[in-house]
Amino acid sequence: MSMLTLGLLFGVVTLLFMFSGAPIAFALGSVAVLFMLLFMPASALNTVTQNVYEEMASITLLSIPLFILKGAAIGRSRAGQDLYAAMHVWMGRVPGGLGIANVFACALFAAMAGSSPATCSAIGSAGIPEMRKRGYSPGFAAGIIAAGGTLGILLPPSITMILYAVAAEQSLGRLFLAGIMPGLLLVALFAFYAVLRYRHEHRLAQAEFVQTGATSALLSEETFTNRQKFEMLPRVVPFVLLLVGVMVALYGGFATPSETAGLGAMLALLLIAVIYGVWRPRDVAPILKATLRESTMLMMIIGMSLLFSYVMSFLHISQSTAEYVVGMHLSKWILLATILVMVIVLGFFLPPVSIILMTAPIILPPLKAAGFDLIWFGVLMTIVMETGLIHPPVGLNIFVIKNIAPDIALKDIIWGVLPFVGLMLLAVVLICVFPGIATGLPNAVMGAMAVKP
Repeated sequence: MSMLTLGLLFGVVTLLFMFSGAPIAFALGSVAVLFMLLFMPASALNTVTQNVYEEMASITLLSIPLFILKGAAIGRSRAGQDLYAAMHVWMGRVPGGLGIANVFACALFAAMAGSSPATCSAIGSAGIPEMRKRGYSPGFAAGIIAAGGTLGILLPPSITMILYAVAAEQSLGRLFLAGIMPGLLLVALFAFYAVLRYRHEHRLAQAEFVQTGATSALLSEETFTNRQKFEMLPRVVPFVLLLVGVMVALYGGFATPSETAGLGAMLALLLIAVIYGVWRPRDVAPILKATLRESTMLMMIIGMSLLFSYVMSFLHISQSTAEYVVGMHLSKWILLATILVMVIVLGFFLPPVSIILMTAPIILPPLKAAGFDLIWFGVLMTIVMETGLIHPPVGLNIFVIKNIAPDIALKDIIWGVLPFVGLMLLAVVLICVFPGIATGLPNAVMGAMAVKP
């Protein structure tokens, strides 16, 4: 059988298993075992367990369950609502301040929890009703929370970036640093759009008032005293200090990523015990169960994806595909654009974890041969995968928002998130034009590298 035929057969069988409705982990594992049985030595089946274990026996991957525990502890407390309330009070007098408060609250919570669905749920459950009560359109209220939740896989600590660092064999610390400035860029773009959208809706409300006399909550102003502002800080500042402390421990060289994840998890549990009284076994049990369930699901996907990649490599499918792409002699930017479009299409059906581990053996060698910095590309790929969380047909955050705000029509949510998809793609273009947005901070902190985009 020719390599082309084998590669096409491998791809078709993978798609069939994916669309069969089987869980992703079992679909990938089944394809891997099937091709081991048909095209690899019989003894290969005896090494399935060993291969999965060896691929997962990485000290870096150990940090994933610990970061999940940290996120579960913060996500199941009132930290999200308190963080949103504090941002709302402090941003109240800014035009569009409520929308900006949602963006900032999502960014901070995402950086603490590292989970997009948790961010949408925690901030959206408080933010969406408040925005609608104050006259914002349902689509905009839903869209800004859904988009803000995507920051969870870009701002460190990011589980997606951990997996990319393992797959690309790159420095996790450098990759985390590379995500900070692009993350702040997205926050700035989202906040700028929130101001523009507020002014547009405010003008419409004024025009309607002049024509019909109908009043809107958008036309009323809400003010808060300094006392009210400072009363909100005691419950928020400890979690911000936790975020800063984790970053200092990681980038200051005081702890490894795994040690930092463990420290963050323990401190998060301590904070919710002290601030919210979440310390009894019946209170902590749901946090541990959620951590165990999510960690097990994620590690199963990782293990089977790595086995899937091992089989592709053994059969020389990934190497041949990479060599074919290199042999096409595409312009480096056309190559990059083609790969990013492929990632967008895969995002219609697959979560970021599977996309990274399935495609890394194929796309990274051509990119490296073209002279691209793989840390820089990791940031671009992460932003592009973020769009998959909010664009149809299976944007996860869209359905999280629909769950917490069932009275908002699905089409309104989709129209509400589309401008943010455009802003994310704009951020990708800006990082391509100005690569220092991603590479500047890690180069300044950890030293410059020879390969640049």
